[in-house]
Amino acid sequence: MTQAPSRTSLSSDQRIVYSGISWSKFQLIRSGFAESPGIRLAYYDDTIEILMPGREHEMFSRLIGFLIGLFCLEKGIEFEPTGSMTHEREGEVSAQADESYCFGKSKLTPDLVIEVVFTSGGLSKLARYRALGIPEVWFWQDGLFSLYRLKDGDYIQIMRSEIPELAGLDIDVLTRCVLMAKTSRLDAANEFRKALCL
Repeated sequence: MTQAPSRTSLSSDQRIVYSGISWSKFQLIRSGFAESPGIRLAYYDDTIEILMPGREHEMFSRLIGFLIGLFCLEKGIEFEPTGSMTHEREGEVSAQADESYCFGKSKLTPDLVIEVVFTSGGLSKLARYRALGIPEVWFWQDGLFSLYRLKDGDYIQIMRSEIPELAGLDIDVLTRCVLMAKTSRLDAANEFRKALCL
């Protein structure tokens, strides 16, 4: 078993990684965390990740979710926010994104998952989502979004969402308003709405 270092401050994420874990052991570990809300567990390739999100992680996750929801409401887009619900393929992979969405109608596999990254291991999460067949994955890290689209069995980086309902979403505007929302949610919402009308 190997363990990755983690930061211990309450405002920072704490991330622990163990390798050499079977699916059945993962299930036992997960049952041990059943009464621990807020802890995210992921499993892929005999490796388990235990993530305890810090304050900033949760704040940015909610701000991004708020603005995407606002975009959908302003544009009249039907959407289903599925948050950090567990997506898994029995015996192979399990993941909990920070935010996840279905657009247009409810689906078993979300159209989009979003990961807020404050510790290492961001891009390595793409392997999990590839195994789950998630069409689009966004990362928020160091004040920027990076977007990935699943094509021909692998993720390629894209500049704009290729989800039809999000084609009109300007990622630069979203980025600016997420950063603005750290100081004032009201100012960010007003700025975002104003940009949507242009």
